[in-house]
Order: sequence, then C-alpha cells, then structure tokens
Amino acid sequence: MGRLHHHAYIWLGHGDVLVKPGDAHRRPHHKEFLNAQVMPLECADWLLKPASRIEATFHVPKEGADWYLGQLAAYDDLFAASYAVDPAYEETVRVLSAGEDRVGGWWVTGGRFLSLNLIACSPHRVRPDYACPLG
Repeated sequence: MGRLHHHAYIWLGHGDVLVKPGDAHRRPHHKEFLNAQVMPLECADWLLKPASRIEATFHVPKEGADWYLGQLAAYDDLFAASYAVDPAYEETVRVLSAGEDRVGGWWVTGGRFLSLNLIACSPHRVRPDYACPLG
C-alpha cells in the first residue's frame, strides 16, 4: 500500500485498563503491547499493532471522514445527554487530505473511554520509519 492512506482503529474500554497500573502495556517495547486491546500512548503506534486491529482503510479523505462521523453517530448513545460532540466534517477532510491523523477520545458513560482513530500510513508524518501493517 505505497500511496498515502489512513487506517481506522477503534478502542472502547473501561478507563481502568488505560492505567492498569501504569501505561507500560501501551508502549511498543512492552511485552504486552501487541496483544493489548487498549489504544497505544502514541497515535502512530497503532501502525505497530497487528493488521487485524484495522477496522477499515481509506485512500479518499472524504470516505475516511464519513467513517469517522459514522462511528461517532453509532456510539452516540454512550455520550452523556448534555455532552455534544462536534466532529467538524470539513476539518476532518482537510486533516486527512494533508496526510495527518484524525484522532478523538472521549470519556463516555460507565467509566469507559472511546477512542476513534484515522492514522496516516505510507508514510506517517511523525514516524516515517513505521511500515504499513498491511505490507
């Protein structure tokens, strides 16, 4: 997958898992990193996780933005009634078109954390040495 694209990742889990104790399991050099279901500390590190964690891949920024907003809508029932998420569609398209990541994280009901991620690949701007997980 040599041209710029974005891989989509989702993590929804209890907040205690984020700090179970500490965050070593969220760092690439930790023995639990590859199998840990929790999101990594650095967004680009999603690319080091097994390819099976990829929810979707987008070569067209508008399609990635549609997925991102669609996921927010799908998880809408988890947000507190008084909490409004403004996903900014045009901003998402702009960010993806520039080859940047689009990352969102929200504390939701039940002490859980929702993480939605579109991670740039081939190359990643911050970690150009990271290979695409799809080879």
